[in-house]
Amino acid sequence: MDVQYVRDRRRARLVSGLVGYALHVRTNDILSNERGSLEVSRARQVAMYLAHTALGLSLARVALAFQRDRSTVAHACHLVEDRREDEAFDSWVTGLEDGIAMIVPLSRAVA
Repeated sequence: MDVQYVRDRRRARLVSGLVGYALHVRTNDILSNERGSLEVSRARQVAMYLAHTALGLSLARVALAFQRDRSTVAHACHLVEDRREDEAFDSWVTGLEDGIAMIVPLSRAVA
């Protein structure tokens, strides 16, 4: 298995776990191949957005990590970006980005 894919999949799980915890959605549901409920879909959209913006993964790499099409990831990123016009939602996403920024350097230092 490709090392980059394995790392990206782990990062997807990390971000999905953080988003899932914040939204009370199971990580496995976010990473599932199935569509899921509206709550799961929205959590997945935020997780894919954060994988792209906070972790710097390309849309193609996010798509592989979440087992989705690249256009689906792009659409999710646009939806989340549009929702950031809401001040409360933007503040919440910023908090998640800050949390990821704290965790990821630690995981790189330990690896």
